[in-house]
Amino acid sequence: MNIVTLLPFIVLIGAMFLMTRSAKNKQRQAAQMRDSMQPGTGVRTIGGMYATVKEIRDDTVLLEIAPGTHALFAKNAVGAVLEADEFDRIVNATPDDLEIGKSVVPDDASSLTSDDSSSDDSKVDFAKSEADDDADDTAESGSKDAAATTDEKSGDVKRKGESGSE
Repeated sequence: MNIVTLLPFIVLIGAMFLMTRSAKNKQRQAAQMRDSMQPGTGVRTIGGMYATVKEIRDDTVLLEIAPGTHALFAKNAVGAVLEADEFDRIVNATPDDLEIGKSVVPDDASSLTSDDSSSDDSKVDFAKSEADDDADDTAESGSKDAAATTDEKSGDVKRKGESGSE
């Protein structure tokens, strides 16, 4: 066998080895993070809920979601163990800390386009006007009349056909 023929297989096996190794490292780090939990530690679950650890058991952990409200979670459901100051900042943040009222994302897309406000004639008005409403009403009533006339004619034909067959 030629070495050039075996080279793709060797590279593939090496890539698979590296991927499984990195996955094992991530699992090991997650297990260490969960083992570092202590009663009183702030955590975030994989569902995004912030809670305080009250009791640690073999495969489960008792979390205090709100004062006096406890829930039992699997240890695997803990997504992150937070530092005390970070947990306090997230859970007990004041409105000043959160910067409520400051617009980060614009309310409309006009600020994403050019700043040239002089070209008002290029803007499209998607609002429905009264003339469009009147035209729609006329078209609807016309199509209803046409449908009713068609039904009457087909009914007349049926009646005539029924009377002629007797």
